[in-house]
Amino acid sequence: MPTTRPVKPSAPAQSEHPNAAIRPVSAAQAASATPAAPGTPAAAAAPATPGTPRSQAKENRRQALLAAAAGLFALHGFNRVSLEDLGAAAGVSGPAVYRHFQGKQAVLGDLLLTVSRELLDGGRRVIAETTDPLAALRRLVGFQVEFALGKPDVIRVQDRDFSNLSQKDQSEVRALQRNYVEIWVEVLALLHPGTDAVELRMRAHATFGLINSTPHSVRNHGRKIAPKTARPLLESMALAALTVNVPQAP
Repeated sequence: MPTTRPVKPSAPAQSEHPNAAIRPVSAAQAASATPAAPGTPAAAAAPATPGTPRSQAKENRRQALLAAAAGLFALHGFNRVSLEDLGAAAGVSGPAVYRHFQGKQAVLGDLLLTVSRELLDGGRRVIAETTDPLAALRRLVGFQVEFALGKPDVIRVQDRDFSNLSQKDQSEVRALQRNYVEIWVEVLALLHPGTDAVELRMRAHATFGLINSTPHSVRNHGRKIAPKTARPLLESMALAALTVNVPQAP
């Protein structure tokens, strides 16, 4: 075990798979996103004052729309879901969606940007509160497992519909997720001193694939795994993969 010291992420390096913090993006489905209808209002007229009942109600509706989008996009795919479908699932009319988002593509962007920011913020909290690298790694693994088990729909949406994001949102999601990966690399570097960052990044990406694919594949087969069963199994497997020493070539 190396000498413990505070874990502080350095400036992010380039990551091999910039979206692997959620799941590597496939090349399939490069269909264009649905634009807003001509003449449709782009957004709400004036924002509500923060902290007021009106602003809270607006935020609640926005969150309901994002939750509906995650479920519908995961089930049917971005291109097969209409604004009317989103509104109906969230309990509002289709045109009312424009009070919160400029269009369907903006809903997808907000969904994936929000979760990418949540991952990065959560990773930063872990390293800010934990000075021991092994303890930090355990907490990062637990955090990622909690995300994967709690938001399998979002994983599936990114896996299938990332290409439907605007170029601006794609770039921002990639940047957020690269920074999240580098938090893991910094922690792993303390546990594997002298190891090249490329190898550490590969360990992190492989671990994301392990953690994220399990609830994803279970859902695809029509079965549901209890979190109390999946969580300890995923955490132990991920930690074993991240901490194993590389065998020397004969």
